[in-house]
Amino acid sequence: MEDATFAGLLDDMSSGRRTSVEITQLYLDRISAVDGAGPRLRSIIETNPEALDIARRLDEERAAGTIRGPLHGIPIVVKDNIDTADQMMTTAGSYALEGHIAALDSHVASTLRAAGAIILAKANLSEWANFRSTQSTSGWSGRGGQCGNAYAVDRNPCGSSAGSAAATSANLCAGSIGTETNGSIVCPSSINGVVGLKPTVGLVSRSGIIPISHTQDTAGPIVRAVADAAAMLTALVGPDPRDAMSAASARFAGTDYAAFLDADGLRGARIGIERSYFGQDRHRDDLMERAIVDMAAAGATIVEGTTLDNRGQYNAPAFQMMLYEFKADLKEYFSTVSPDLGLRTLEDLIAFNEANADREMPYFGQELLIAANEMGPLTDPAYAEVKETARRLSQEEGIDRLMEQHGLDAIVAPTTRAAWKTDLINGGMSSLGASSPAAISGYPSITLPMGYVRGLPIGMLFFGRAWSEGTLIRLAYGYEQATHHRTPARMLPTLDLRNA
Repeated sequence: MEDATFAGLLDDMSSGRRTSVEITQLYLDRISAVDGAGPRLRSIIETNPEALDIARRLDEERAAGTIRGPLHGIPIVVKDNIDTADQMMTTAGSYALEGHIAALDSHVASTLRAAGAIILAKANLSEWANFRSTQSTSGWSGRGGQCGNAYAVDRNPCGSSAGSAAATSANLCAGSIGTETNGSIVCPSSINGVVGLKPTVGLVSRSGIIPISHTQDTAGPIVRAVADAAAMLTALVGPDPRDAMSAASARFAGTDYAAFLDADGLRGARIGIERSYFGQDRHRDDLMERAIVDMAAAGATIVEGTTLDNRGQYNAPAFQMMLYEFKADLKEYFSTVSPDLGLRTLEDLIAFNEANADREMPYFGQELLIAANEMGPLTDPAYAEVKETARRLSQEEGIDRLMEQHGLDAIVAPTTRAAWKTDLINGGMSSLGASSPAAISGYPSITLPMGYVRGLPIGMLFFGRAWSEGTLIRLAYGYEQATHHRTPARMLPTLDLRNA
């Protein structure tokens, strides 16, 4: 089933070549063989003991003539900060939440189940979605250990949705769900050579997801093909009374994003090149220049001089806003957790980490938790000021103004650099990522492979205005079909640079 797509798996099931039970068992076997053993990818924290029973029921539905849609019988992994009311824990990778079984499904989990998906497992992640330390190593959590990169396991998987992207790339599931506040879907997707779609904030409900920032958080698909991103997004979209910001998604509920899949989707599109992200890494610059030629050959109009001149001005206020919101939003989430765990405030979490430093802080500390705990309430005028500053600079004075000025359909930039070797002593390094404009504005973005550097993938990021997911899917699909860059992950123990 190497690089199997949703459509291929559905064809297997409809033709009788394989049942959902057989597909689910094959993925469970592969997780056992290569994740906890073999290459020890460590992308999965725990598997769902009910997965085969769920698959069996879905096979019975299919046999009776009921097919819920393009996710019927498809095994999906979700990040371990997404509540599932089953036998799996939701812990954000932390021992502080060990034993926490959610009383209710997150909206994401409930919509996946309704669409016929099987929640196969919980994915490893950067603990607390990488909002714990200034010296953290991406992909490490207390419960899950260090997740590896699907192409070379000793290299870093990037971003907090590390396990979701690595598991998808390594063919341990048909697809996965990640979450992003800034870069945590698109960075690991780029570095693991898969497709990652970060929706407009509010298009997908965040209820039942361990938060960082209600202004920037969102969940989204991580898959191996753009068509699968469209299918999964279709299932996820819709309003949820538990997340007020999702009310705006009501007008998109029922949208079939597969309708935007057009192999000729780049023809006539105006694509702005964000060259302020060039000049830091010659390898990805070379790939971007090739991608620009390929997009033009596919019929796109390439527009130069489309730089977000103010993009360095909104990072600081956005970070301050995140500190404020993390303290408040985490307290709200902790109110859903059993009192027996002793977590009600961020201060409780800090105290737990100090008392369990041997397990929780063997490599890096909790500077961000401490900084967030020092922030005032959301009624603080300083909070309102930094939130509005970040919004204004990134939206109407940022992406909106640039796209209107040049009549753009999307802006593109290199998503990240190639994966670096994981270093638990010195911590992580910059991914040179281009996620911030779309993340801070709350606007959508999608990354997909644009090539390889000595066997390591690098993605290209399309981003644009709010609610433009359909346009971005059309453009990304057009590029994917014109280039077909993705090659299956090999899970090498280390990269042999002499022969790569």
